[in-house]
Amino acid sequence: MNITEIAALLLEAEKKKKPIDPLTNVFPHLTADEAYQIQLKQVEYKLENGRTIVGKKIGLTSKAMQNLLQVSEPDYGHLLDDMIVLDGENVFLDEFIQPKVEFEIAFILKKDLKGPNVTMMDVIHATEYVAPAIEIIDSRIRDWKIRFEDTVADNGSSARAIIGGKPMPIENVDLSHIGMAAYRNGQLINTAAGAAVMGNPIHAVIWLANALSRYHISLHKGEIILSGALTAAVPVSRGDAFTVKFAHMGEVSVSFI
Repeated sequence: MNITEIAALLLEAEKKKKPIDPLTNVFPHLTADEAYQIQLKQVEYKLENGRTIVGKKIGLTSKAMQNLLQVSEPDYGHLLDDMIVLDGENVFLDEFIQPKVEFEIAFILKKDLKGPNVTMMDVIHATEYVAPAIEIIDSRIRDWKIRFEDTVADNGSSARAIIGGKPMPIENVDLSHIGMAAYRNGQLINTAAGAAVMGNPIHAVIWLANALSRYHISLHKGEIILSGALTAAVPVSRGDAFTVKFAHMGEVSVSFI
């Protein structure tokens, strides 16, 4: 089975809400590069059918997750226009297979970023503002039994993104030390600081811009960049309402019905 056919399997799983067996079981010799090509094939198909790219997401930014999947670097996926949810909106649980939520800091760009050799100052100068975000992740792979190549091929297990809070100039906030508190149905479930993401979320954006250069892909002006989860992903049940509050940046919410 070739890359196009594997991409079609994932697209069908997403459309029908029916997960498939782990690709790494069916295709044990699948490489990371082939997995990225499978991701890009799906994005290409969606663009041909009217979607537009509005950003990128970075995953596996914690050492714990990298160790779990036996890799030494993060992964990434594409954000498309139909994946963006308004702050405070209700989301239908039936739109997903096995969703979870992650709490992140989003970067909104005012300039293009193209690797290799992107630096911290490049990211700072290219960022219009940062804001609190919730990412809804979902896996088209049965029971989340994923290895690195599975999640890469599956567009970084991305599903939706919610951007909230108040736009904060990146120069006005210490992203390493910024505090976050996450609530489910009014109850505190997690706290963290920005340093949970590679020491500083800026490092994740640097990594992304440089990693994308391998495929001649740039980060573009106006794009949303989700820099990675500050805590472990949280499973979702119908009726759950999540609110995430960041010091200085405000809050963002989503509910599942």
